[in-house]
Amino acid sequence: MEVTANLNNLKIAPRKVRLVIDVVRGMEVNKALTQLQFINKEARKPVMKLISSAVANSVHNFDLDKNNLFIKKATVDGGAVLKRWMPKAHGRATPIRKRTSHITLVLAEIVESGKKAPKKTEVAAPIKLGDISKSGSMPKEDEGIKIKKKNEDRKLPSAAKLPEDKGKKIVDPRGEGKGKHVRIEGASEKGFIGKVFRRKSG
Repeated sequence: MEVTANLNNLKIAPRKVRLVIDVVRGMEVNKALTQLQFINKEARKPVMKLISSAVANSVHNFDLDKNNLFIKKATVDGGAVLKRWMPKAHGRATPIRKRTSHITLVLAEIVESGKKAPKKTEVAAPIKLGDISKSGSMPKEDEGIKIKKKNEDRKLPSAAKLPEDKGKKIVDPRGEGKGKHVRIEGASEKGFIGKVFRRKSG
């Protein structure tokens, strides 16, 4: 049984990463992690994380034993090269190549366990409309619960209904003359209508 893990676009040159990978290639997983702790190279940190990720994949997805794994294959390939420029003498521009790496790690079992497929995970059954209780966001259809629109229950208060203007006499309570605000006679003094004034026409 083999488990693969990849690390792409690592911003370290492949030549520097190979110095670390060559040390742990072919070692057991536990010994490789211990060995990487004492290597004074910057590339050891991402390599340790990659090995730990490969071990977690094998234990969780394939139910393998962590102590029964070793690094069967480890390769470092060149990735995209970021090009930068540095000014030099006589107005020249010198290119700077910032190289990246792609690491491929393959773990295998020391003693074969015979497992070749990932373990199955249980998938929850889809929820139907009739299975949701009253406390849920959707009511049951069988119980005949009707959903009312919010706008249907809203009713305007009686004070908000404006009186008819026909046959009403216009009164000027402020005594400000024509062209000013006036009130229609017969409007109630209380509530919202008592404060409504309209401009005098004509």
